[in-house]
Amino acid sequence: MASPVEKTYSDRQKAPSDTTRVSWLERVRYYLPTALIFVAVLLLWEGLVRGLDIKQFILPAPSAILDAFMGSLAQMVNLGIYTGTEALGGFIIGCALGIGVSLATSRWTTARETLLPLAIAANSVPIIAFAPVMNNWFGVSNQFSKMAIVAVITFFPMMINMTRGLTLVDPSALELMRSYAVSEWKTLREVRIPNSLPYMFNAFKVCSTLALIGAVVGEFFGGTRDALGVYITQEAAQFRFQNSWAAIIIACILGIGFYLLIVALERLVIPWHASVRKTEE
Repeated sequence: MASPVEKTYSDRQKAPSDTTRVSWLERVRYYLPTALIFVAVLLLWEGLVRGLDIKQFILPAPSAILDAFMGSLAQMVNLGIYTGTEALGGFIIGCALGIGVSLATSRWTTARETLLPLAIAANSVPIIAFAPVMNNWFGVSNQFSKMAIVAVITFFPMMINMTRGLTLVDPSALELMRSYAVSEWKTLREVRIPNSLPYMFNAFKVCSTLALIGAVVGEFFGGTRDALGVYITQEAAQFRFQNSWAAIIIACILGIGFYLLIVALERLVIPWHASVRKTEE
């Protein structure tokens, strides 16, 4: 017969697995309603299209879209890789420029007063105005023209959020650093940048969706057949809307995957932040 101490030790050894099991059950319970609603919408969509005999060029049935998707899966993957490369490249360029400008604007008031109006003006211009200009500058078939469009779109949210994170610092923390005669560079590294990380990842999440939107919309104005936007417009022009919807599925998968990658990176980099702890709970 096991002693009380051995029994307590055995219970503690089993506790992690029990906790893991409960955690998985909670996650399943959390996502189950969403999954059920998604399936119900697809079934309702399929039933309405078949029951009302809606023409395929008006609204394809989910089964027709799935057939088109699986029938050209290799092509869909290539389309996703091509447009995903444009979105990722523009995302990196736009976010890097946004972070760099925010570091300058948070340090020097003159830079803030000069660059902020320019950033607001660039953000107020719609994508359809930038696309022809970028295509003319870099070439219609050049992927960098779409990356430039994405960079312009992602620059403003990144700069604004990062600037807020660098400037909205607890005054007592700054006062403490000044009392120890800490340099501005060390204050930036030890106080301002850690404070800005949650703001930065919020901007990354926003920019991850904007990047894909900018890349696809930019392709509507010209490009190669390997691009998602070009493929969608050409298939729609020939009334093969089930193929267009299949390409839209690829765009959705890219957007969701990109967003989830940012969320995973956020949990890895700032596990101490309240929003991450709350999500894990």
